[in-house]
Amino acid sequence: MSETTAPSAAPAPKKNNRNVIIIAILSIVILVQFVKMYLDHKDKQAAETTIASTEQELASTLQQLNSIKLELDQKITEIQKLGGDVTELQKAKAEIESELKRSRRANGQVIKELKDRVEGYEQLLKLKDEELDKLKSVNKELLSENSTLKTQKNQLGDSINRLAQTKDELATKVSIASQLKAENVSIKAVNDKGKERESPFKNRQLEKLKVEFNLAENNVAPIEGKKIMIRIIDQNNQVLFDVSRGSGTFIYNGKEEFYTASQEILFDNTKQKLTYLYEKGSEYASGSYTLEIYCEDYKIGSGKFDVK
Repeated sequence: MSETTAPSAAPAPKKNNRNVIIIAILSIVILVQFVKMYLDHKDKQAAETTIASTEQELASTLQQLNSIKLELDQKITEIQKLGGDVTELQKAKAEIESELKRSRRANGQVIKELKDRVEGYEQLLKLKDEELDKLKSVNKELLSENSTLKTQKNQLGDSINRLAQTKDELATKVSIASQLKAENVSIKAVNDKGKERESPFKNRQLEKLKVEFNLAENNVAPIEGKKIMIRIIDQNNQVLFDVSRGSGTFIYNGKEEFYTASQEILFDNTKQKLTYLYEKGSEYASGSYTLEIYCEDYKIGSGKFDVK
């Protein structure tokens, strides 16, 4: 019996091992690529998130600067109204305006610098708030003092006005008190023989009209020269007037009036007696006559007489 030899199958396993190795290598490469892609994607997402966060933080910081600028404007206005110094605030405002106009990329260093500035400006505003409170307090005190001074000034003005009014009233009273008065007024007719008669008179008895009176004692009136005038007024309210016999005019109550006769005297407060002898030069019309006596611009006495 002969032996049969089986064919050899040894090379087949080697080929299978190579394929397995190739597949394993490819799988590792694919896995590595997948992991790399995943990690790159994560890094990109993280970077985008960081950029977005940084830009948001920059925008927020710039918004803070803008708010501080508005607050600076308000503080500048308030402090100027109170008379305070706003140089420092105006400088800070200019710096902020310059920062807000700048174009910049968002990064940590820029944001840190801006935040430092924000903190500095906020501290400045806080200090200015304290200064503003002091200015308000000072201005309130000044307003109170000014109000008090104004009140005192008004009171002083009122006192001065009252004093001036009192002075004027006193001056008026003194002026009135210093006016002279005629006492013991006597009116008589004197004929051509020098005989005197009491009213009523007849024309033949009236060669001259004699008027006598005393100036009353007055301790207020100054010792000085005075002009004393008499007016003789007839029944028709006409003043006997003859320039050739000493008549003239004077101002009384703002109007020019006639007087019949006058004398210039020195008033010496001795109850001095004055006498007027008036010669008309023609007959008197029958009727009642009024005598008025004046010193300068005021009336000091009067009397009456009748002619038949």
